[in-house]
Amino acid sequence: MRIAAVRGVRCGRLRTSRTANVAHCASQKHRLVFLGTPDVAALVLQQLHDACAHPTSSWEVSAVVSQPGRPRGRGRKTRGDAPPSPVVHMAQELGVGEGRIWTPKTARDESFLDTLRRLEPDLCITAAYGNVLPDEFLSIPKRGTVNIHPSLLPKYRGAAPVQRALEAGDEESGVTLAFTVKAMDAGPIIAQERIAVDEHVKTPEFLDQMFELGTKLLVSHLPAILDGTAAINAIPQEDGQATHAKKVSKEESLLDFTQNARKLHNKVRAFAGWPGTAADLVIHDQDSGLDTQVQLKVETTRVVGVAGARTATALAEVEGDSLRVVCGDGSIVDILEVKPPGKKTMTPGAWVRGFRSKCQIRWV
Repeated sequence: MRIAAVRGVRCGRLRTSRTANVAHCASQKHRLVFLGTPDVAALVLQQLHDACAHPTSSWEVSAVVSQPGRPRGRGRKTRGDAPPSPVVHMAQELGVGEGRIWTPKTARDESFLDTLRRLEPDLCITAAYGNVLPDEFLSIPKRGTVNIHPSLLPKYRGAAPVQRALEAGDEESGVTLAFTVKAMDAGPIIAQERIAVDEHVKTPEFLDQMFELGTKLLVSHLPAILDGTAAINAIPQEDGQATHAKKVSKEESLLDFTQNARKLHNKVRAFAGWPGTAADLVIHDQDSGLDTQVQLKVETTRVVGVAGARTATALAEVEGDSLRVVCGDGSIVDILEVKPPGKKTMTPGAWVRGFRSKCQIRWV
């Protein structure tokens, strides 16, 4: 990791030129360090940067920390240097100098910690950073470290709060602004904001909504955090009510049509983006009598019948552009968008119309 001398970032509105420069913030402002990695965190950084430019702002983003760049795409292999994370890319677009963008492999890196100490930050802010912060890190910022967490803590502590909330079919969720402590997502709560969950919203869209809401919550509470009153008034979490949102794995992505339609629908929208969901189907060619098993990525669904609505059957029916599946308990789910192997996203109707002969489809 390359570490350079540290100065406060010059903050201002993002300009349209490719190499964006930024105007000076007033001196003697509180120094903030932002830590984040994916796209949603990049949007938080942009909004925080814009808030810095407001005439009443008493803070500046003095440095940006992100995970190192990683290969992207199929097979996750790339030639040359791995592309930077979305947060690093955003920091560059905002005009943050190279010496103020840090990408340590771990937050325990001594060179990184020494540079952070020299900066003497007033506050560190995390949003989907993805690395564990050790005690050595947490002891550095004067006013501590605060995290934007997309759940109503202490519910869904852990790596995948949005995915697990959608998978569970929660009708209400929210975002929490909390101080960071050594235990994961267990710090005192500064503020929370509740939000209704649309039954069709998918994880990528909902993550954007949650972090946008969380950023507004952060900006509104920054004065109290920086003057110390937020720490005095923060509410300890009730650990006995905590639930864990474990990291999503690719092994969870296969749909089981013996389960209820609502459960399957919730899984499809929860796992949208990565790892996605897939269905194993058998195509029976009625001319040749041959069966071919295929695995389709399932991208969009809707529930059209509750348990007992139909007699359970493994045969799926094409209804216009959708594929109607009767689940093991008689509930019904329509598959609205699929991605066949080697092809683009399409409707099941378009996929079936590509068959050369009349076929039956059943789930396995």
